[in-house]
Amino acid sequence: MVTVHVDRAGDRAFSRLNLVVLAGRALGAVPPPAQVLAGIVSVQVGAALAKQLFGAVGSVGTVALRLFFAAVVLLVVWRPSLRLDRRAWAVVAGYGVVLGVMNLCFYLALARIPLGVAVTIEFLGPLAVAIGGSRRWLDGLWALLAGTGVVVLTEGRGDLHLVGILFALAAAACWGCYILLSAALGRHTTDGGGLALGMVLAAAVVVPVGVLDSGTALLQPWVLLVGCGVAMLSSVIPYSLELEALRSIPPKVFGVLMSLEPAVAALVGLVVLHEALGPLQWLAILLVVAASVGATRTAGAAR
Repeated sequence: MVTVHVDRAGDRAFSRLNLVVLAGRALGAVPPPAQVLAGIVSVQVGAALAKQLFGAVGSVGTVALRLFFAAVVLLVVWRPSLRLDRRAWAVVAGYGVVLGVMNLCFYLALARIPLGVAVTIEFLGPLAVAIGGSRRWLDGLWALLAGTGVVVLTEGRGDLHLVGILFALAAAACWGCYILLSAALGRHTTDGGGLALGMVLAAAVVVPVGVLDSGTALLQPWVLLVGCGVAMLSSVIPYSLELEALRSIPPKVFGVLMSLEPAVAALVGLVVLHEALGPLQWLAILLVVAASVGATRTAGAAR
């Protein structure tokens, strides 16, 4: 997750990402919708790969590895300046803490409930931001539809762990705050410097906890290699694909495509992790996807 998506920080934060420039020609040959879908798949495969590490280093150790390697990559790419005013540092600090807690909560949820269920619940965060404060009856309908989806998901949860659901809800709340802080980060910092500093702070929050929890197990070569792969699949690759797609398609179309993420997560969980969901759980995921698509397509109308 350092997603949307498990890490998304807004268009301005990534506007000059060097990796996108280097891969621009190759990516340009791929249709933009396919780029977005590939980015979604990359994030979810990264989450599935991360789950494979839980047996070796636990969920806390895994998220520590992801944030550490993501921070290293972003520092190398952006080489951020430390010359920020107090207000900018306050935003960066808040962003970093929320980013770290969001990823930690998501991975703790992922250790207890299926990937598709965790992502569906977490998706309530950006959906709440999209329709929050609106007085239109249509936005109320999308909220009701999403709420119904979550109720169906939890009522038909079978052996789903309640603590896992609560961690996913906490991750959703953090994702909503993360989106708002990302906008503030774009206003107070330039390019991806603020993102890189925020990622470093997120790693500073989580890595010590991961070291205490997992110890020297984190230093196994294969664990480090997989951890680096998780960071690449969950951060660098999807960022590059999404930004290239945004060059060619409107943000609203992009948002609709991103609404498919819960369904893709459920499919990746089924194929990669063999996490089979029941009919009611699939129905719940589709309700949340429909609510997100509807909220995205009608955003800004009659305002």
